[in-house]
Order: sequence, then structure tokens, then C-alpha cells
Amino acid sequence: MTDLQIGCLVGSLAQGSLNRRLAEALAARAPEGVKITEITIGELPLFNRDMEVDYPQSAVRFKADVAATDALLFVTPEHNRSIPAALKNAIDFASHPRGTNVLAHKPAAILGASPGAVGTAAAQAHLRSILPVLDVVLLGQPEMYLQVGIDSFDETGAPQELLGEHLDRFLDTFVTFARRHRAEPAQARVA
Repeated sequence: MTDLQIGCLVGSLAQGSLNRRLAEALAARAPEGVKITEITIGELPLFNRDMEVDYPQSAVRFKADVAATDALLFVTPEHNRSIPAALKNAIDFASHPRGTNVLAHKPAAILGASPGAVGTAAAQAHLRSILPVLDVVLLGQPEMYLQVGIDSFDETGAPQELLGEHLDRFLDTFVTFARRHRAEPAQARVA
């Protein structure tokens, strides 16, 4: 029985990205009673406030998927020292029109993977400045700036042992946090 539904927003649109692999590894390692499902963002058009009059169906579906979760994971690469445009676009759709913010009061955590030594620290810092303004309840610790490469995952997608141990500890902490801070699901109402 699933008692905690976690939605996962992967900032990369690339199918073979390290962050997609990381998200898939998290979903495969979810503890009993927890289901982690990716909420896709690639079909969303570029956000434009003019759309608030007649929201695109892809955005209506996206908002409904986010609203149906108990908690959120933001798994993001770093593009030019910030978050990818696709992820910011998804956040804009989730929080508009005014009064229909499906991110509000959701417990959430941020993590990301990069071959670089500082992981995705700058991108995560930007998310940490955006999400609280939208009333997202963020997990403070542990912060997960992961330096990984293709060889960090085996041919089945499983992470190497040390990375797997880090992910398990992170998931244990986040699941406890999400259960404690879970709010009633927001309604995905659009104008």
C-alpha cells in the first residue's frame, strides 16, 4: 500500500541525463509505502501570462499531476550556473494563474548531479531562492550536491554502492520530513 506519493521534477529534458538516471535510481530505492513518479515537463509550452485566459491542456495535466502528490523532489542539472529553462518554465506554470499555485505547502527537496566538483550547487541555490516564495516547504538538510559520471551507474541503472548509500540516507530523511509536513493536496484549478 502506498501512503506517500512523491512527484519528481527532473530539470533535464535529455533522456540519458545523469539527473534522469538519479531520479530513476531514487524511484527504484523508494522505501516501502512510498512511490516516486516523474512528472514530465517537456511538453509544456513557454509560459506566457496571456495563456492564463485559456491554459494549454498540457499545463492543466501538469498542474493536476503536481496537485495529486504529497511531496516533490526537484532533481536538476546546472545550466550556466542556474536552473534549466525547462524547470523554471514548469515552476511558472505550477504557480499561475494567481490563486492556483499547486506548489504551495508541498514538502520538497532539491538534489542534483554533475560531473563537476561542486555538483549543482549554484542551480540549487537558485531553486532555494525561488521555491520558498511559492510557499514550498523545503528540506534544509541534507543538501545533495552530487559529483557523478556515467560510471556511477551500472548497466541496469543502479547506482554504485557508495552513491546508493547516500541516496538511501537522503530518502529516509526526506520521507520522514514529507510525512511530517504533508498538507492536503492542492486543487489544480485554472482560469
